[in-house]
Amino acid sequence: MTKQSSGQKSSRRRYSPEFKTEALGLADQVGVGGAAKQLGLHESQLYAWRKKTRYEQSRSEPEKELATENARLKRQVAKQAEELAILKKAAAYFAKSLK
Repeated sequence: MTKQSSGQKSSRRRYSPEFKTEALGLADQVGVGGAAKQLGLHESQLYAWRKKTRYEQSRSEPEKELATENARLKRQVAKQAEELAILKKAAAYFAKSLK
C-alpha cells in the first residue's frame, strides 16, 4: 500500500444542484451502483445526497427559517467574539504603557 504525499491538497469537487437531482433520478432508475459507475462517483456520495434531499424535503418552512436565523446568529456571535478579543489585547497593551 503506497501513500501519496505530493504536498498538494486536492480540491473538493462541487456539483450543482441540477447535477445532483439528475444523478439521484438516474440512481432511482438503474440503482445506486450503476449510476455511480456511469457518473464516476462513489456510491456513498449518492447515498449522502439522497439522505440530505429527503431530510430537506421533510423539514417544515418555520424550521427552515429558524435554521437560517440560527446560522446568522452564530456568525454574529463569532464576529463579536473576535472583536472582543481584539479589544482585550488593545486594552492590555495600553494598560502596560501607562505603568
